[in-house]
Amino acid sequence: MTPYANEQVAAAFAAIPSERREGLLRLRELIFDVAGDLPNEPQVEETLKWGQPAYLTPKGSTIRLGIPKSGGFALFVHCQSRLIPDYEMAFPKADRIEGTRAVLFKDADQIDEGRHGWLIARALTYRQKK
Repeated sequence: MTPYANEQVAAAFAAIPSERREGLLRLRELIFDVAGDLPNEPQVEETLKWGQPAYLTPKGSTIRLGIPKSGGFALFVHCQSRLIPDYEMAFPKADRIEGTRAVLFKDADQIDEGRHGWLIARALTYRQKK
């Protein structure tokens, strides 16, 4: 597992209920794996935004991991970006989506490295595409 960037991020993950933490940790590792496979391996900054783990690159859009009000866990992106609409076009009806801001999960087995890796790669390089 990739070491946490700081104690605050580690504490944020420790505070998440275990049944949701597993999925969020799998998404976290997928973020770092995808970043490592991108050209020029962008440096991923791990921090907290709104008290939740967040991941960003110098030329990308923030990815945030958290627990939505509807339950389960989620991968959040900037709601004013084209990330979720483009994802839905590429993978229609593949996931539960919340507006233009999140992919929702009930359990870790729903994480698909191909589909969700595609979304993560787009987010980590989003500003390069504008």
